[in-house]
Amino acid sequence: MIKVPISAETIAVALPREIAIQVTPAQFYAIAAANRDLRLELSNKGELIVNPPTGGESGKRNFNLIGQLARWCEEYEQLGEGFDSSTGFILPNGAIISPDVAWVRRERWQSLTLTEQHGFIPLSPDFVVELRSSSDNLSKLQAKMQEYIDNGVRLAWLIDPQLQTVTIYRPNAAVEVLAKPLTLSGEDILPGFMLNLAKIWF
Repeated sequence: MIKVPISAETIAVALPREIAIQVTPAQFYAIAAANRDLRLELSNKGELIVNPPTGGESGKRNFNLIGQLARWCEEYEQLGEGFDSSTGFILPNGAIISPDVAWVRRERWQSLTLTEQHGFIPLSPDFVVELRSSSDNLSKLQAKMQEYIDNGVRLAWLIDPQLQTVTIYRPNAAVEVLAKPLTLSGEDILPGFMLNLAKIWF
């Protein structure tokens, strides 16, 4: 929805998904600040992306994912910081994205100024997870995952409850697709982290 001022009143305009709205980074920051209840992203082409709220099942699954990573982060707090889906990251290509789950190594986080830490984070996470909801376009999500890797993310998981698959993206490696795995290893990016997928599939 875009609210257009008319005198002292506003009207709401619904736009089809296929219509792209071009905004500058400065305009995006202003829109995001005025709509903190929305999950907004900006493509590297300057297109505004509005992600609707998820349904109950997706919200429950994402809560489980965040909880598992949060427990690992608490045990291995010296390694880095975890972030939820309300966090914006500025990729090197200029896109501003909000993964469902993200993690950044501590030395990279501490290299940021306090101003940078309080705003959209000007770096790519080391690790991201995207959880596909029933309304998500799969091909767009796959392109987003590749964009993460192209911009410095070291490990990315696309979890698809509809297809019951996990697609793993790594730099300089072929994409790996797993059929209904029960666990996922954080590999050497998140040492000791093992994601339990039982509540994702069932």
